[in-house]
Amino acid sequence: MRPDTPAENVDHTAEAARLERTAGLYPEDAEALLLRAAAHLELSGARPAATALYDRLLSASDGLENPALIRALKASNLWEYGHEAEARAIIEGLRTSAPRDPAPWVIIAESLESHDELETAAETLTEAATLLLPAGEDTDPAPATHPLLYGRHRVRRMLGLPHDAWDTLADSLHTSPVSLDELHDPKRVWSLGSDNPAELQAEINRLQAELGAYREALSRPFPVAVLHWPAPELAELLSAYPTLSTEYPSHETHLSTIESSLRELSSSGTANLGIVTGTVPSYEAFAASEGLSPAEAALLPQYATTLAARGRAVAWPPQRGAECWCGLGQAYDACHGA
Repeated sequence: MRPDTPAENVDHTAEAARLERTAGLYPEDAEALLLRAAAHLELSGARPAATALYDRLLSASDGLENPALIRALKASNLWEYGHEAEARAIIEGLRTSAPRDPAPWVIIAESLESHDELETAAETLTEAATLLLPAGEDTDPAPATHPLLYGRHRVRRMLGLPHDAWDTLADSLHTSPVSLDELHDPKRVWSLGSDNPAELQAEINRLQAELGAYREALSRPFPVAVLHWPAPELAELLSAYPTLSTEYPSHETHLSTIESSLRELSSSGTANLGIVTGTVPSYEAFAASEGLSPAEAALLPQYATTLAARGRAVAWPPQRGAECWCGLGQAYDACHGA
């Protein structure tokens, strides 16, 4: 489904079935694909079927990248069709386990908020901010934490609480023409019933700004990605297909080329850059699906684009202090970012 496809034109049941079939073809991407399928099932109203998909993923938790996210989505879905007690139990379990990823926190807090549990939602988001945004941190917060800060700002605004340091930080990160205070003003709901055209027009403008921000986030294209081969995979690739040695004279050269290519793209104004990591079995499967030999160098950029489209890209450059993309275990600033 294209990101700009109108929701009313989407057959969510068919899209979920397509994603499930695709997950069978690409088991290494099954988690991301089945999560998208579950989202379509929720949109179609088939919430028990969505729960079944979440359970299917959780039954193989050893290989999951983010089991906390799946549990959060399952809790939110369960609550929507009457399984409140089970949803609350999952939410409490997640709060106790304190995941290091902001996404599960945001999902369970939004679920609490949507069921008028504003105080608990605020407490949950504050716990997450305390865990993921330590007081006195000098670096800018990672983009993944922005929804957490925005949600906390919204809930606290609805509760009538005064701004604190994290609310001020949320205001500074927000780039929409309409301020967070306006977007999260509890009195906005009253303006929708107003007979004053000026008040109605102001509310329409605020809603359009908010919708624009959501659309921008949802329709953001997948990254322009550069292909990275870990040393063992590159050795296996060149052993099986020696003609590709012209593309990869050595692993050290390969790593340097990745960084220089990304820097060149960045300096030319290309945004949303990323790195995808290849494996020989995955590459061979891709070549077979294209009906070509893996020795064809022209397949390499197509393979990278396909991996990026399947959600396998890691954003470049890494956040300050994060580990370098090359996998050598050093901080990016002291490795390829030096």
